[in-house]
Amino acid sequence: MKHAIPNKKTERLVFFLSLGTSAFWSIGQVMDVYQFALMGAIYELLWLPFLILAFGIPAVSIFLWAKAKFKIRSLILLTLIISITLLVGMIMG
Repeated sequence: MKHAIPNKKTERLVFFLSLGTSAFWSIGQVMDVYQFALMGAIYELLWLPFLILAFGIPAVSIFLWAKAKFKIRSLILLTLIISITLLVGMIMG
């Protein structure tokens, strides 16, 4: 059985999901999202999916990085660093 190395589209998708998740939580920390009713409602609807992404992306990144044989020059490693930094910021902040 041949082990497939993750393709660039998968790496990019996981990377941009990680950036989006980081942006979502950063905006929630910096801005008062409840200042406008519509913005607060959208934030309330999206917090659970983004919470699942925040904890799921590191697991997926570790899996994909292992499939890529732990290459240092990989977009998955950057994704892993971003998502772990986000989790530490969420827990400590």
